[in-house]
Amino acid sequence: MSEFAVRESWLPFCLPDISEAEVEAVGEVVRSGWWAKGPRTIEFEKKFAEYVGAKHCVAVNSCTAALHLALLSQGIGPGDEVITTPLTFASTANTILHLGATPVFADIDPETGLIDPDEIERKITSRTRAVVPVHYSGLAADLGRIGEICQAHDLFLSEDAAHAVETRYNGELIGHHPRGAVSYSFYATKNLACGEGGALVTDDDDIAQKARVLSCHGMSAGAWNRYGKEGSWRYDIEEPGYKYNMFDIQAALALTQLARMDDMQRRRFEAVDVYEQAFAGVPELILQKTPAYCHHSRHLYILRIDPQRLTISRDQFIEELKARNVGVSVHFIALHTMSAYVKRFGYRPEDFPKAYAFSESEISLPMYSTLGVENARYVADAVLDIVARHRR
Repeated sequence: MSEFAVRESWLPFCLPDISEAEVEAVGEVVRSGWWAKGPRTIEFEKKFAEYVGAKHCVAVNSCTAALHLALLSQGIGPGDEVITTPLTFASTANTILHLGATPVFADIDPETGLIDPDEIERKITSRTRAVVPVHYSGLAADLGRIGEICQAHDLFLSEDAAHAVETRYNGELIGHHPRGAVSYSFYATKNLACGEGGALVTDDDDIAQKARVLSCHGMSAGAWNRYGKEGSWRYDIEEPGYKYNMFDIQAALALTQLARMDDMQRRRFEAVDVYEQAFAGVPELILQKTPAYCHHSRHLYILRIDPQRLTISRDQFIEELKARNVGVSVHFIALHTMSAYVKRFGYRPEDFPKAYAFSESEISLPMYSTLGVENARYVADAVLDIVARHRR
C-alpha cells in the first residue's frame, strides 16, 4: 500500500464563490445609500422568476421564511397535518410547528434520499392539508407522482427547494410553473449564495400577494417605497406579518451570482466527475442514484459507506478524513432523532428505518464551484486511502 501524503492546509467543506463582480455590486449598493429593500430586490425578483419560469417571485431573508409563508398562505394551523421527510434540515418541519400544525414524517427511498411517494400516500388522514417534499441534495423529488397524490386528495404542494437551484425535473427547472409554491435558499453554502436569503416562487396571484404582505410586517403593497419621492408615507397593516423581506445588499449579491450560474455549475461538475470516476466500482462506497427524470444540481455530493464492508464506523470515517485535513459534513442527522421531536412526539430511530439508516451511513464531501479538480482528486484519494486501510 502506497503512503498517502496528507496536505498541510485544511480543505474546507464549503466556500462561497466570490468574484470582483460581487464585490463591485455590493459596493455600488452601499455607495447608493439605499441599503434596505429597494430597486435591486425588485430586479432580482423579476430576474429569478424569469430564470425558473414562474409568474411570481417574492424575495425573502431565508428559505425558512419562504416555507413559513407558503403554508401561511393556505391558512394552515392547529389541528392540521403536513407531510414531509425526516431526512431534512430542521426548518422544513419547524415551520409547520410554528403554525401550530403537526409535521407527519414519511420515510425515504434509500437509493436517493428523497421522500417516498408511497409513504406520503400511506400517511394521509382527514387532517392532512399539505405536503412538503424536499429536493434533497439537488435531486428532484418525484413531482409527477407527488403532484397526482396532492391533486387526488386536495392537498397543497409546498416544495422545499433549498438545495435545488439548477435542479431540473423532466428537463425543466424546479419552480417552472409550480403547482403550489416553491421555496429556495441562498445561504452562503448554496449554488446561488448571498450570505443569507431565500425566495418563494409561485404562479398563484393570491399566494404571491399574501407572501408579499406577510413578509414585510403585513404592510400594504408598495409600502417599502414610502421614503422615496414617488412613494407615500401612508400605509396600512393588513395582517400581523413578519420581518422576512430581502434587502438590496443581499439582492446585489444574488443578481451577480445568478448571472454567473452557468460557469459556477460547470466547475461544480468538473469536481463531480472526479468523484464519480474515483468511486465507481468500489463496493465499500454507496453512490447516490439519480432518477431518470432528474438533472442533479450537485448542491451536495452524497457518499454513503457500507458498514458491513469496513472495520470502522461512519463517525470514525469522518474523523479519518479530518485527520487528512478534509472538511466534511452530514446531511442530515435524521430529524426524528432530534431531542425536540423525540420529546414532543416520542419518536424512536426505527420509526423511520430507511431515513435513519441513510443518516447513519452518509458523508457529504466537499462540493463547491471553487473546489477545483486538484482538490477533488485529493479528497477522492483520501476516501480511497481510508477504505483501503479499513476494508474487511
